[in-house]
Amino acid sequence: MNSAVVIFLAGLIYVTLYHTYGKALQNKVVKADPNRPTPAHRLYDGVDYVPAHPLVLYGHHFASIAGAGPIVGPAVAMAWGWLPGLLWVWFGNVFIGAVHDYLALMSSVRYDGKSIQWIAGKLMSKRTSMAFELYVWFALLLVVAAFANVIAGIFVNTPGAATASILFLLIAVLLGWLLYKVQVDFKIGTIIGIILLALSIYVGFKFPIVASKQAWYVFLGAYIIVASSLPVWILLQPRDYLNAYILWFGLALGGIAFLVVGLKGLGTFTAPAYTTWSAHVVGGKPSPFWPTIPLVIACGALSGFHSLVGSGTSSKQLDNELHGLLVGYGGMFTEGFLSTIVISSIAVYGMKVFQDAGVAINFQNWAQIYAPMVASKIGKVTIFSKSYAYGLHDAFGIDVKLGTLFASLWVSAFALTSLDTAARLGRFAWQEVIEMVKGPEILKNKWVASFVLVFLGIYLAWIGKWLVIWPAFSGMNQMLASIAMMTASLWVAKIQRPAGVWKWTVLIPALFLWVTVTAALIWFLIYVGKANIWVSIITIVGLALNFLLVIDWYHAWKKPAEEYQAAAT
Repeated sequence: MNSAVVIFLAGLIYVTLYHTYGKALQNKVVKADPNRPTPAHRLYDGVDYVPAHPLVLYGHHFASIAGAGPIVGPAVAMAWGWLPGLLWVWFGNVFIGAVHDYLALMSSVRYDGKSIQWIAGKLMSKRTSMAFELYVWFALLLVVAAFANVIAGIFVNTPGAATASILFLLIAVLLGWLLYKVQVDFKIGTIIGIILLALSIYVGFKFPIVASKQAWYVFLGAYIIVASSLPVWILLQPRDYLNAYILWFGLALGGIAFLVVGLKGLGTFTAPAYTTWSAHVVGGKPSPFWPTIPLVIACGALSGFHSLVGSGTSSKQLDNELHGLLVGYGGMFTEGFLSTIVISSIAVYGMKVFQDAGVAINFQNWAQIYAPMVASKIGKVTIFSKSYAYGLHDAFGIDVKLGTLFASLWVSAFALTSLDTAARLGRFAWQEVIEMVKGPEILKNKWVASFVLVFLGIYLAWIGKWLVIWPAFSGMNQMLASIAMMTASLWVAKIQRPAGVWKWTVLIPALFLWVTVTAALIWFLIYVGKANIWVSIITIVGLALNFLLVIDWYHAWKKPAEEYQAAAT
């Protein structure tokens, strides 16, 4: 296979389906109305409810949902070969991921920007809302642990990315001040931000910050507690907007590079298309592709975390209902294209990266040593960043070290975004649970709520093994996606009532995903979970809440649509 063919097919699939399937969802299922005031206008508070320019919101939403997931997951899944992971990404995008993201966002917009957990309680029962909130909080705990581990690893392996990332955060605060307080012209503010962003990459290249992984854990913990409690205009919106430019540039550069490399005859895939059904992936154990694939590829194909972002922050900033398709649906497709570039780059240059590290890998031992070596000696982000850099070098002559730094910054910037967005969403979930149980006011304080989640998440990252933490996070995340889709299926069938078979386009993928991830998490507990008792406990709690939620959904699905009231408008 040639990289140019894969990149071209991906672009064709995403562009075509955005303008066909996506538009149909907008018009036939959501019935988007540009004249209906959104929560960002009706409930404006200057902190969480703030109308955003569609490109700014797309930048925030995409940067928040992308994180490290669409890069790390597909990179590790290469142990099965490049073809199984690529098919999971493409089919997951089209039939599950994009539908899930768009409906989670728009259902929240119709319910005053409420979370998907709150909507589940509204459509099912009060018990459902409580169970869902608890499930979300535990899932976000694993998000913090997994992404903190990834970012700390990047900063240790590529110190220049640490410098550039810290400077980038300061630039984002400056941009927020310019746009919202000084009120400079949007285009001028954007130009200033991009110039300073490019400068931060140069400074990072010249002045790397070297520190231990534990030191970076402390820094990350302090950062996300503060960042998750600040008003969105200070850091979240401007940083995510600038992040989007990094990603757009990286996507365009990578997409063109691997088209050029392919056309030059240098883009032939050297990695095997398929190795074995049970490659050594999850926890280093022989892992059957089904059902364990959702324990590895998170975000690139589908992700429950996206429903939390869409209904937690993005729905409160949507300026117009018609912008929802770009933000929710387009954001997921863009993420799938990112994963396609990751798979293509490693498929072409992965062998070379292993050779550089002195690891003798071939078609015969690929399934056994690929994932364990990527998790240890090679580096779970390094395998992509170096492969990407080789592609830039062969296509445009860009220095490999500079390309590696850019790719590492690329990953760390989005992982940082997902990290503090997860902390913000975890704060919301914690506060809503305390409200439900009528707990003391001090526990609802935003600083207390953020600290509890972040402290425990960083602790898990500090003591945990990555090959155990990542699949636990990924499985809980994918299970969340199935529950969110089931909630969306109720909203579609009972409230929106689209004509024809449209309600089944949500229900069938949700049920398939639920069966797959439930089986995967049970497998994980039996074969891998014992390596970390705390991760096992969280997974067991998640499975218990998952079964409770599905029971509540089944009872709600049997109720006639007449018992449901129309969504608040």
